[in-house]
Amino acid sequence: METADASPTPNSSPFRVAAFRRFVSANLISATGSAMAPLALAYSVIEQGGGAGSLGLVLATNTIPTIVFLLAGGLFADRLSRSRLLFVGNLLAAGAQGALAVTVATGHATTVSIAACGFVSGTAASFIVPAAQGAVAQIVPHQQLQQANALLRLPGNAVKVLGPVVGGVVVAASGAAWALAWDAVTFAAAAVLLLGLRLDAPLATPGGVLSDLRAGWAGFWARTWLWTYTVAGSVLVAAWLAGFQLLGPLVAARQYAGARDWGLIQAAFTCGLLAGTLVCLRWKPYRLLTVAVCAGGALAFPLAAMACTLPLPLVLPTTALAGVGLDIAIVAWTTAFQQRVPQAEQGRMSAYNGVGERLAIPVGYLVTALAAHSWSGQAVLLTCAGMIAVATVLNLCVPDVYRINRLAPEDQPQAADGQRAVEQA
Repeated sequence: METADASPTPNSSPFRVAAFRRFVSANLISATGSAMAPLALAYSVIEQGGGAGSLGLVLATNTIPTIVFLLAGGLFADRLSRSRLLFVGNLLAAGAQGALAVTVATGHATTVSIAACGFVSGTAASFIVPAAQGAVAQIVPHQQLQQANALLRLPGNAVKVLGPVVGGVVVAASGAAWALAWDAVTFAAAAVLLLGLRLDAPLATPGGVLSDLRAGWAGFWARTWLWTYTVAGSVLVAAWLAGFQLLGPLVAARQYAGARDWGLIQAAFTCGLLAGTLVCLRWKPYRLLTVAVCAGGALAFPLAAMACTLPLPLVLPTTALAGVGLDIAIVAWTTAFQQRVPQAEQGRMSAYNGVGERLAIPVGYLVTALAAHSWSGQAVLLTCAGMIAVATVLNLCVPDVYRINRLAPEDQPQAADGQRAVEQA
């Protein structure tokens, strides 16, 4: 059996932990499929004659089960083995993407069938997200959390650089089914890898399910920095996904060269994500939450650029800058969350945060799809960019944002509740 380093130093690598290497490998393999999935999903709808309304319905249906079941996923993540939850979630996602690939390949895909597969994928995500949030803090010591969070994103972001380009070529040459099938295979491979990862279940808390949920909500509401960031994040995430994920491919089809150029735009975004990860490996800001809020505001730039109908060579750098900002925001936020929230509460806190940020997404998709019938795509994109800017400024007005800073090593808790991540010999 292999365990985490008993005497870690802040500069030692999380890769010394065997369980972390397995965890990273599973995420890397899954990322090779997920990099192609958004483009393949969008064009699977477009190929069967769907427009903004159909794509909005599909994306909203994918998000709704994540909201509905995320609290249950967070509760399970605080009661059961997080590695088992990750295994089940990846296996369920593999089945959903596999079924979608078959329906698209056989020509039987409809908006309803695509949405149904998306519903299952969203259900799988509701178990994966809260389990993954707490798993890293179980696997590596607290001194290495930012480095581990950055390293966890580094290989996945590197794969995503070429993924959208390859996906665009595959979709343009052979259709969306092949990209969707590959996504299913990678989810299955990740699930197999996670079979060998064993994380102890968090220590049981007295009381039942409702008691745990009430205690979780009380802890969430008591942390002003957490719920205000969640409220601002719900606006930011909804505006970004509605503008970029929903309208982006449709604008690219009309304003640029379709799937090929949309693949380049997505590749620029993932190049930015990769650059942001590299920054986080070197830069360890003290004001973690302030940095997370400011960096997330960069998502407004590419939406504004496309709204102003700038040529592709100008859209690409703004999209890359948004990727840099988003990755810095994710790593800084995740590190602050893991340092400030006790291990036994991270599943529920992550779930409440996730529900809040996702709650506006289906509404945003549906409202954007409806607005696209009355407004031009450029007007809707500009509105989404404005919403991101306003949410960022308002979040910076919250005093607690400036109090959630990096903890010194001596102030950080030791290995959470004595739990260890181990890997089968």
